[in-house]
Amino acid sequence: MIELEGVPELIDPVMVAAFEGWNDAGDAASTAVAHLDREWKGEVFAALDAEDYYDFQVNRPTVWLDGGVRKVTWPTTRLSVIRVTGDKPRDLVLVRGIEPSMRWRSFCNEILGFAHELGVEMVVILGALLGDTPHTRPVPVSGVTSDADLARTMDLEETRYEGPTGIVGILQEACTHAGVPAVSLWAAVPHYVSQPPNPKATLALLNRLEDLIDLRIPLGELPEDARAWQVGVDQLAAEDSEVAEYVQTLEEARDTAELPEASGEAIAREFERYLRRRDGGPGPGLAGGGHATDGGEGSSYLRDGPSPGSRSRPPKPQRPEPGSGRPTDDETGPEDSPEE
Repeated sequence: MIELEGVPELIDPVMVAAFEGWNDAGDAASTAVAHLDREWKGEVFAALDAEDYYDFQVNRPTVWLDGGVRKVTWPTTRLSVIRVTGDKPRDLVLVRGIEPSMRWRSFCNEILGFAHELGVEMVVILGALLGDTPHTRPVPVSGVTSDADLARTMDLEETRYEGPTGIVGILQEACTHAGVPAVSLWAAVPHYVSQPPNPKATLALLNRLEDLIDLRIPLGELPEDARAWQVGVDQLAAEDSEVAEYVQTLEEARDTAELPEASGEAIAREFERYLRRRDGGPGPGLAGGGHATDGGEGSSYLRDGPSPGSRSRPPKPQRPEPGSGRPTDDETGPEDSPEE
């Protein structure tokens, strides 16, 4: 029996989940949920028992000092709630943790138990994978679902993926079988610069989440971080002629594939997003700061240098396997296309 004493009655709640590990290339997905928790000051109300789901030789606990007293923090998954005020108030239930080492079905059932008790209307799971995408272009974010009706009504892809899966895929299927609407949002991270953090991919996920749940998200320093990341990777790639040539090849392939999208629906969708965010400014109760307009990759900042006080540059891009044009098995994530 799940006890939720102290948790207020929620307004149109949506559960947003992300897990560190296999489905979190560049830490983009887990950082997105951490951003929501930080900007809206989420209040933790539950934590899953670490003994039930984690191998502590894989995810080790940490010790720390609190006023001279040694304490232990165990790797686990925590749930928090954030109350968003404004013209259209809506509460979020955040699930942030590490992909479990064992008992995945019990893990998902426990998450769904909280969703049921809190009256969650939809579950959105964030993920990130490594792909053949150039860092100079907007981060592709795919929205997939196992629910055919949801795919039609929310302009999502109905998943057709077959192959190995992570906790993102298992949780989505568990939601589907439990009759809970569920969507997975996947950001594609360039495989040749896969080291975390990747603020550009995080920004793209938050941008797509905004559109999906019709809720404006305060972005804080993320746009600045994305600009600094972009410029840093540009500089590092320019220092290696082989990587620069490879990036150009990816750019050409991407531009050719997306040429039909340069007009029509894509432009209309972007213009609607601009108007929606322009009207009314930041809603009451939200922190200040910019809001995403194109997944954090506006054309103006691609040529700007990093601003003063920007975070450290990302590590040097990993060189692709000679002659392959694709990452090696060790560099790739669980798959090259979004799965369930």
